Amino acid sequence: MIDLLIVLAYFTIIFLVAISGRTRGKTTPEAYFLSNRNLRWPSIALSTIATNINGYQFLGMMGSAYLYGLAQASLEINAVQGILIATFIFVPLYLKDKIMTITQFIEKRLGKKVALAYSLANIALFATVTLGAALFWGAYAANKVFDEYLLFIHQDEVKRVAILLIGLGIFSATYTYLGGLAAVVKTDVIQFVILFMGGIAVLGISIYHLGGWNQLYIKTPELMHLHLPADHEKLPWTHLFGLFFLNINYWCANQTVMQRSLAAKSLKQAQIGLMVGGVTKYFMAVLIVIPGIALVGILGTNGLEDPDLAFPYLVKTYLPEGIKGVILCALFASLMSTVDSTFNSLATLFSVDIYKGYIKKDATDEEIVTAGRRTILVTLVTGILMGLVLLFVKYQDAGQAFTHTLNELRYYINCGIVVLICAAGFLWAPGHRGALAAFISTLPLHIMFQGIYPDMNYFVRAGFVIVIAFGLLYMLSEDKRWKKWRDIIVADSASVKQFGIGLTMSLVLLHIIFH
Repeated sequence: MIDLLIVLAYFTIIFLVAISGRTRGKTTPEAYFLSNRNLRWPSIALSTIATNINGYQFLGMMGSAYLYGLAQASLEINAVQGILIATFIFVPLYLKDKIMTITQFIEKRLGKKVALAYSLANIALFATVTLGAALFWGAYAANKVFDEYLLFIHQDEVKRVAILLIGLGIFSATYTYLGGLAAVVKTDVIQFVILFMGGIAVLGISIYHLGGWNQLYIKTPELMHLHLPADHEKLPWTHLFGLFFLNINYWCANQTVMQRSLAAKSLKQAQIGLMVGGVTKYFMAVLIVIPGIALVGILGTNGLEDPDLAFPYLVKTYLPEGIKGVILCALFASLMSTVDSTFNSLATLFSVDIYKGYIKKDATDEEIVTAGRRTILVTLVTGILMGLVLLFVKYQDAGQAFTHTLNELRYYINCGIVVLICAAGFLWAPGHRGALAAFISTLPLHIMFQGIYPDMNYFVRAGFVIVIAFGLLYMLSEDKRWKKWRDIIVADSASVKQFGIGLTMSLVLLHIIFH
């Protein structure tokens, strides 16, 4: 009972905080979508990372760590690469132009047609795969860990997850609709604290039952390597090649992630916020990956038939009442912090890029905000429908790992976005027609590589697709000059620059120490 009371209190607090600062009456797009550009670094850091973490990381990534060990942490810690590029290259450009959407930056550098293609691709991706996957994984993870607490929803497991998915989607959409980015950031900060507390509890209990930190190297030394052989089926060290480029997409060209930086009070606040977020990613890697490795030391390599049960096993077996309630809140927080940010970004992209840009060019501020709010309602439906599709697929074949399929679907679009953002950021005058051709070419390039090299790791394949497509864009550009590094890299102050150097060196050291 105490666990359910904790969850009820959590939802009540989240809703009250979300609506407490909402604007009443008329509001401007800048106030609704960018919180009047007044965010400071703590809000930027915590809200950005809360958006990044979702239910799959606790369930799927911890399960992957149970199988592959520390190498799974590569996906978390190497996010710092993308964060540093965003901090010192792209965020200064975005804030200098005072853009509301990254589409506006793309339009300025690559033309209206390319910008429209970028915006439509992102809207389609966010409204289906991103929202659907977040809703599904959050509801699915919560049910797997706390099915006995959630039986009151429905006795049938599939229907229970479906109802949970729909309810959480409606709840997240409601407070995002009412409060805009200000509500999203306020709730994300609370949700990050809950996430972190839940992660600490699971990490602590796993290390305790293992017998201490030193036992990781005594009982599971083979799992304490960051780099796996080049022929490894899932996480070869060569995946770092494609991951580097895909991190540029996620951390530099993703409206959902960049929205907080666009809303920063100043360049300094944005740069510090992102880098503090980068440091936080190190901690999240520990919270997500180490418990999976520790469980191997506790149970042995054959202890679990399904590695995705690593997180549920730790919670159900070792955590007392009360703490379990915090963990359930953490799973709900991981879902809602991703979903509310996606709703807000979809509202921004559609109302600013499409509605104001093409449907009603003379739209008033009130009409733009209204269009954004309607977008939230429409994409709530598309997100729920996609979530239910994923639910159906999962329970049709419970052993199917369709997370990798979802990643590949994302990369069909994301690879093209990397090509566009790199051309816009690094070339003096990239050709507009060449940019559109390169963006479109990533789809047939993916199909070609899959046909010729079906066993190629999808991170590696994505890297090749991006390099080839960018080469095509470069060849089709009349002006082939690159920007000079001193013109590209911008730090607000010497202290910010030193922070960036330190963060870079920390990533290098981690790869050396845990090689």
